[in-house]
Amino acid sequence: MASDPRHGHPGPAPLGHQGGGEVEPDGEGEPGERNGPGKRNGPGGAAGGGRPVVRREVAADHPAVGELHTRAFGDDGRVSRLVDALRVAGAGPAPMSFVAVADGAVVGHVLLSHGRLDAPRRIVDVLSLSPLGVLPEFQGRGIGTRLIAHALAAAAEAGAPLVFLEGDPGYYRTRGFEPAGPAGFRSPSLRIPEPAFQVARLPAHEPWMTGTFVYSETFWAHDCVGLRDPEA
Repeated sequence: MASDPRHGHPGPAPLGHQGGGEVEPDGEGEPGERNGPGKRNGPGGAAGGGRPVVRREVAADHPAVGELHTRAFGDDGRVSRLVDALRVAGAGPAPMSFVAVADGAVVGHVLLSHGRLDAPRRIVDVLSLSPLGVLPEFQGRGIGTRLIAHALAAAAEAGAPLVFLEGDPGYYRTRGFEPAGPAGFRSPSLRIPEPAFQVARLPAHEPWMTGTFVYSETFWAHDCVGLRDPEA
């Protein structure tokens, strides 16, 4: 998803999605997104100053995660609806979803979901990082950086060879990602700015794994790929 500067991501507004999606810099260059004030954000009550813990998302976190992305992206809930749809999408492996929790409140979230690489030798299962979001009042504390590191470690442990996203290159290229085009990958849409299309190559990646990245149908159904031009 994307909220612009293309961060973890969802689309029409560069994010975090798609990664991508979806999302954004927060303070120390952290994708946090744009949000508003807010204290109660999930099981546990008011947000406090404790050091956040990153863990797997559970069902009880869903309402807080939805609120987080709506505030972080400043949208009408489009990114939250994308997350809801990705959780239940039937095709491919189940998504991996992680939250950062401080004093019982969800303050950050990142999602890895299934995508495909149309490589010369065969189709390769890969992952998309999107969205990535951090509540505004928690941005600038390194929470987005920790969520990305946790997500990439989980992807590597699961044997994924590649993680793609659309995002701010100034942010993601110091956090494990590189420009995807020069590395041999083609974007799934002409509406994705070339600098925003990025990839993390993990230990399972092999040199022949190049080609076109393809988002899952869920991203297309929710129009969360690339940027729309309202004046076109």
